[in-house]
Amino acid sequence: MITTIYLIRHAEPFKQHRGVMKTNESLLIENEKIPLSINGEKMAEQWSVHNELKNLDSVWASNYVRAMSTAKYFAYMNGLKVDVDERFNERKHGVNNWSDLPENFEKKQLLDSDYKIDNGESQNEVASRMSIALNGILDKYSGKKVAIVSHATAIMFLLIKLCNFQENKVVFKNKTIIDENFEWGAPELFKLEFNGKELINVENIKYKDNWW
Repeated sequence: MITTIYLIRHAEPFKQHRGVMKTNESLLIENEKIPLSINGEKMAEQWSVHNELKNLDSVWASNYVRAMSTAKYFAYMNGLKVDVDERFNERKHGVNNWSDLPENFEKKQLLDSDYKIDNGESQNEVASRMSIALNGILDKYSGKKVAIVSHATAIMFLLIKLCNFQENKVVFKNKTIIDENFEWGAPELFKLEFNGKELINVENIKYKDNWW
């Protein structure tokens, strides 16, 4: 019995027109609260009518505002509610300011799956919690279609665990799923098909003006 999982990066976040932030919030809380941009809302709504995302059986999201705000469109179009699981959250950086991140932090995390700083998370830790949550969904929704709205790095780390990471590419059965340029859309859609718990196919479905 084939279970279809749609791993979706949230739509465009509200950053371009955001001004000065005068708060005492931690970087983590600030990051969790970022909403979608106006364009992000439009794109999420457009993606929600994608033929692949019709007849969903369940919609899940991280507890970040931009993920839930993206997922609401998929849920609305399918007459569902958005279930939230913090295990689909973005990777915790472990710093209080973006300027505190070490040089080449992203590259170091890709090349060393245990690398992290302070109270942040490593690639392995993120992939582990994502994988456990995904396995729970595979158990509960066997043979169904489920959308999961998460984040670029978290999805990347999960795909590395499920597929192969070679020559700076995520590869599945000799097919490149994410190339070395790591050019992500917002949203970005990955279709994963499982036979039980065995991953049998992965596709990166790109936005096109004529796919609905």
